[in-house]
Amino acid sequence: MARPSSQPAHSQPLASTIGDAARAARTRLGLTQAEMAQRVGLAHAVYSRMERGRVLPRVSTLQRMCGALGVTPDELMGHTPPSDDLPARHQLLLRVRTLEEPQVRALLLLLPESR
Repeated sequence: MARPSSQPAHSQPLASTIGDAARAARTRLGLTQAEMAQRVGLAHAVYSRMERGRVLPRVSTLQRMCGALGVTPDELMGHTPPSDDLPARHQLLLRVRTLEEPQVRALLLLLPESR
């Protein structure tokens, strides 16, 4: 049963809160559920159930989700503002966390040394 849209997020079950936040972050990144499932190391069906709020992720899975989505555990649990409200530097750091290793290496080559 879907929760009414007027119900505040803090009163919904944690699984639904995490699922809603994960879906929003995944959509912002332009990823499909299948791509996220692969990045997190889960079967697509399992990841889909998490996004729908049917199951809670394990702590280790939550950590992998945060890394892949570029969000903090607090954000997934509804405790902080969306990344649009965060300072630009924090937004950049969150986005860098979503990059694959070769992309990070390429980015580092573009940065001047900061010694």
